Amino acid sequence: MSPAADPKTVRTFVNDPPDLGLLFHRLNNQLGIILANAELLEAKAGDEMTRARASQVVASVLDAMGTARELRIRAKTP
Repeated sequence: MSPAADPKTVRTFVNDPPDLGLLFHRLNNQLGIILANAELLEAKAGDEMTRARASQVVASVLDAMGTARELRIRAKTP
């Protein structure tokens, strides 16, 4: 399927303002998927090193979600 035919493709043009709310929503959804997978890997890790690495990913994703939230708040304020 070509990108133009993909309904998930967001088309933007040079003069169109970006829909920041939609972009933040999509980013948060993607981070949530990464978080869920990292937590699953952490729970099912067979050794301590793998568990520790998965824990680092979980912590980093939570930090990224907080950063995205802060950006969204700052984007709303003039």
